[in-house]
Amino acid sequence: MFFDIEKIRFNEQGLVPAIVQDINTKEVLMLAYMNNESIKLTIDTGFATFYSRSRRSIWKKGETSGNLQYVKSISYDCDQDSILLQVEQVGVACHTGSYSCFSEKLTLMQEKNIVQNESLSYLPNLYETIRDRKENPIEGSYTTYLFNQGIDKILKKVGEETSEVIIGAKNEGTEELIYEISDLVYHTIVLMVEKGIKLEEINNCLINRKEKVKS
Repeated sequence: MFFDIEKIRFNEQGLVPAIVQDINTKEVLMLAYMNNESIKLTIDTGFATFYSRSRRSIWKKGETSGNLQYVKSISYDCDQDSILLQVEQVGVACHTGSYSCFSEKLTLMQEKNIVQNESLSYLPNLYETIRDRKENPIEGSYTTYLFNQGIDKILKKVGEETSEVIIGAKNEGTEELIYEISDLVYHTIVLMVEKGIKLEEINNCLINRKEKVKS
């Protein structure tokens, strides 16, 4: 595929945002970042390859999970400061097990025209979704992959995400830290389901701690 890297306007960190789209359904799958090296690797190999801001390294999408992205088209916008990858997705694009990272919908308040996110009540829904993946495995699901790999793989991911939270906290701003904490929460819930721990047990433990502080 022909792509003139010289025309890309990278930011001060040498990165450019990359939107990934399913070439068949046109669904937006994810947003990541690329640098000069990852763009060249993507063009040379045909696999979507990005730059991790938290790990500060190149990563090939799906290298460990198997959820690869075969790049069929790569282009940049009219300002040359963002990239569009059209891909054939293998499995799912999101680490949570959803096909797209943009599966969560915002609720529009018609009268006040206010957009609000789902509240923390989403955690029980996430827990039940992860539990269902354990009881009813789905081929291509990242969550199913973790359960199939077993406790050692799950613990490794919890450790990796903990490290990334620490790295994210050392950087400026909160966007990256929020993302990494969300990753840690997800993998921690996977661990809870694997060990048979319920959300209610964590909730009760925290309540007991609160009562002890008062006494």
